[in-house]
Amino acid sequence: MQSAVNEIIIGKVGAARGLDGTVKIIELTDFAGRFDDLEKISVGGKIFAVEQVKYIGGQLYMKFVGVDSREAARALTNKFLTVDRAETAPLADGEFYIFDIIGCEVFNDSGKIGTVTDVLKTGANDVFEIDGKILIPALKSVVRSIDVVAKKILVDEYAD
Repeated sequence: MQSAVNEIIIGKVGAARGLDGTVKIIELTDFAGRFDDLEKISVGGKIFAVEQVKYIGGQLYMKFVGVDSREAARALTNKFLTVDRAETAPLADGEFYIFDIIGCEVFNDSGKIGTVTDVLKTGANDVFEIDGKILIPALKSVVRSIDVVAKKILVDEYAD
């Protein structure tokens, strides 16, 4: 069984912008405005205080306290931005984070089908990829229940 995820990736540092240490941020979250009120964030495993968050031409840029030159900003390029799980955005009932779904064992009435290895975003609905070879649509008509604590998903019999 997979252990609980404590650090959640919400972005990745892109290129330096300007000379003052500002960096472009590639957002890896579905929550608009996720970065707007951040006071601190982990960048590549090191905690930084957030000095400024700004949007220019629809792109997100951040400035961290102590990162005051283009060279210092370049050292952060390609590092992931993470927050503690306790700081994740709240979800509505019946919604789940993808990182909670991955690793769940999938069962139907006949027994275990396999383990979720990926969640594909198709536009119409998400699709659970089971053991890299079985695809199950994440629809209420197919998925009977999801228990992310027990890491178990129950699906209809025909869904295998």
